[in-house]
Amino acid sequence: MSILQLKKASIVGLSHDKTLILDALQSLGLLHVIPLSESRGKQAAEVDDTNPQLLKPELLKRSLQYLLSCPQKRRQVTRKSQLDLDDVLQQVDQNRQNRIRLMEKRDFLDKRIKDLEPWGEFTLPDLADLNHEKLWFYLVPNYKMQDIEQSDLPWMQVHRDNRHTYIVVIAAEEPDSSVMPVPRTHTGYIPLSQLMEQLEETEIQLEAAEAEREALTRWIYLLQHSIASTEDQALLDEISGQTRDYGEIFALQGWIAVRDLPQLEAFAEEKGLVLLEEEPQDDENPPTFLDNPEVYGGGQEVVSFFQTPNYRSWDPSRVVFFSFVSFFAIIMSDAGYSLLFGGIIAWKWQSMGQSETGRRLRAMGAALTGAGVFWGILVGSYFGATAPISLLGDMKLLDLNDFDTMMALSITIGALHLVLANLLMAWVRRDSQQRLSSIGWAVAVTSALSGWLLGFTFLHWIIFAVGLVMVLLFSTAEKELNISRIISGLLALTNVTKIFGDVLSYLRLFALGLASASLAITFNQLAADVGNALPGIGLLLHLLILLAGHLLNFVLTVVSGVIHGLRLNLIEFYNWSLADEGYPFQPFAKQEVTPWTT
Repeated sequence: MSILQLKKASIVGLSHDKTLILDALQSLGLLHVIPLSESRGKQAAEVDDTNPQLLKPELLKRSLQYLLSCPQKRRQVTRKSQLDLDDVLQQVDQNRQNRIRLMEKRDFLDKRIKDLEPWGEFTLPDLADLNHEKLWFYLVPNYKMQDIEQSDLPWMQVHRDNRHTYIVVIAAEEPDSSVMPVPRTHTGYIPLSQLMEQLEETEIQLEAAEAEREALTRWIYLLQHSIASTEDQALLDEISGQTRDYGEIFALQGWIAVRDLPQLEAFAEEKGLVLLEEEPQDDENPPTFLDNPEVYGGGQEVVSFFQTPNYRSWDPSRVVFFSFVSFFAIIMSDAGYSLLFGGIIAWKWQSMGQSETGRRLRAMGAALTGAGVFWGILVGSYFGATAPISLLGDMKLLDLNDFDTMMALSITIGALHLVLANLLMAWVRRDSQQRLSSIGWAVAVTSALSGWLLGFTFLHWIIFAVGLVMVLLFSTAEKELNISRIISGLLALTNVTKIFGDVLSYLRLFALGLASASLAITFNQLAADVGNALPGIGLLLHLLILLAGHLLNFVLTVVSGVIHGLRLNLIEFYNWSLADEGYPFQPFAKQEVTPWTT
């Protein structure tokens, strides 16, 4: 499979060259370091928490995130000599704070203007002009105006809409809450015209801040490089504390892929280091180094996200890739939806190609599109309609409404998927008699499937019983036949109901595919009925129903395809094919930052 074989490498060098050697090893990026002592670099960082330089990484990340979120970006500066890091960070942070302040001020002014517009333009008079009386503003619901009309207060209506009446009351003191049905409205003393001038000035300042932010985006690459350098140095300090020091020499140990050993040997010879290579011992648990070509890499991304297989297990990446693609296509069950999904992948193709993970996922997206179109043609569904041309119609081989056939197909897929899982588990246990237990499950499921499809015969029952006997006798590693082994076998046989339920779980492929197709047909029929019932405007409604309905169905189908396609692989399949979990190979390497332009 694609789990790379590893060896343990021990490196011994002179202590006064330790920093240079570790830095060069980090540049090489081939070693998964095994700690030989507790990291002192990390402890030092925790103790020295009063150092102001420790705050810079957080400021770097915050500033970078702020610039990356800018919609428009400038051409990148790539020469480090042009970067004054402290000055750039100060400018970015000041711009960020100023922009936040201006946005808050704009939002406040915008709301205040909207609240004041019904009152119109006015300026509060001096108290002496009104004989020390004051103006009190109220926004009164129309149904409560009768309370105002019955009061003895002098008031005047300024504005009225379908919900409220805007009134002004003249009084020396604020009217008592028992007299007025609502609390007073705070309009402020600044006239509407001045607020609009302030809003315009704020908008201009905000545009200037946005322009300054856009100009600062030219430092994104160098900021990314600075963050990478900071994290690389932190990793170097941590690894430096994990070596074993013996006076004038130090020792470093780690796992390395066998294919990379020649590079490490050449490095050790060049630096004058002592290099010792060892095979992993049976009681050791090396990390898992998955290595798949980019075309199947999407399966590795899924596997790594969910559960890393053990080093001595097998790599399920390719099986997960092909089975997930197949399950997704069956759940989609529509060539039109698959082409729409492919269009989204094509739209994002270039941006996804900027990282290794993106390139792997877009390759999986292309495979999902191809499989979905192929299966959609086989079931003859094109946005819930029949084939647009007779040639495609002739290629229809399956009918989603043929429940018996589709259920048989789904169960067959599930049974074969679990048979494959048990055979792979048998391969993992090839050096143990427990492999016969996994083979027994595969035999039992195969005989049960063939008996269900073709009709059970005496031979089917014999083969099924032989499979269960293999499970009974070989479910443990004990070689002697004793009561403990029999009890363990009986407990293992209770998984008959589990594997039966897991096979039936694959019926979701048929159910979700049928649901997707049925919804598409329903939206088509609903749109046609509305269009025929309402001449003229019915055409517009027809198009809106088609657009909204198929968009909703497409989103639901994609979500279902991803969730249930992964579930069948990562729960049902994993339960029968992977026993032990591992941990990923993490090379002691420097981060790479690729320059980009806009």
